[in-house]
Amino acid sequence: MTERDSHDGHAGPPVTVVMPTYNEAANLPRMAELVLGLPVDGLHLKVVDDSSPDGTGRLAEELAEKYNADQPAGRRRMSVLHRTEKDGLGRAYVAGMTAALAEGAGYVVQMDADGSHPVEAVPRMLDAAVARGAGLVVGSRYVEGGSLDEDWGLHRVLLSRFANRYARAVLGTEIRDITAGFNLWSAATLRELDLATLDSAGYSFQVELKYKAVRAGHRAVEIPIRFGERTEGVSKMTLRTQLESAVVPIRLRLKHR
Repeated sequence: MTERDSHDGHAGPPVTVVMPTYNEAANLPRMAELVLGLPVDGLHLKVVDDSSPDGTGRLAEELAEKYNADQPAGRRRMSVLHRTEKDGLGRAYVAGMTAALAEGAGYVVQMDADGSHPVEAVPRMLDAAVARGAGLVVGSRYVEGGSLDEDWGLHRVLLSRFANRYARAVLGTEIRDITAGFNLWSAATLRELDLATLDSAGYSFQVELKYKAVRAGHRAVEIPIRFGERTEGVSKMTLRTQLESAVVPIRLRLKHR
């Protein structure tokens, strides 16, 4: 499933990009510039920082002050949600997405802060959601036209592909990139799924939320993206995270059998 049409500008329900950060000071200025430069009316960037020791949270506040400076009273282009501890990507997303919904977002985008997700694909994702009535649009590496960065080693490529096939087989889902972290959600879908009920704390949050959406009957569409290498810094993927990602699909299948 692919969508190729995109607009030079997009007017519609407000869109909030939720971007969790932990030690991403080297990447955040460029990412904020790219996101807030998108031709999407009313787009808002919400950074969710887990008390980064490298000062990412403080830098995010400075960037927010810069981008909000010329805005009318009551309207902000960027905001920062500070969390006091680093307790998992999933919980950071729940906090950010919950705040976005409370602030009136019509669509919520999940995006990494490391530069691996192609920012320019957001308007295409939004177009796909509107045109096809989708509650979820996945920026997919594994549909026709999707790809991985050439600098990925064979081990990482094989691990990524295996993780997707494993989760898809266990859960019986047709989503080709079930582990994808670059997703656009309609506010109505997120509200119905009740983010507070999610169990996954780490990267497996991506799998659990998509699985719950499909089980609840929400339409999912995948559009191809090129998944890049992080621009600066090091990956947050740990052995514990990988083990959680292996266990969660089985737990979900048993829970909903």
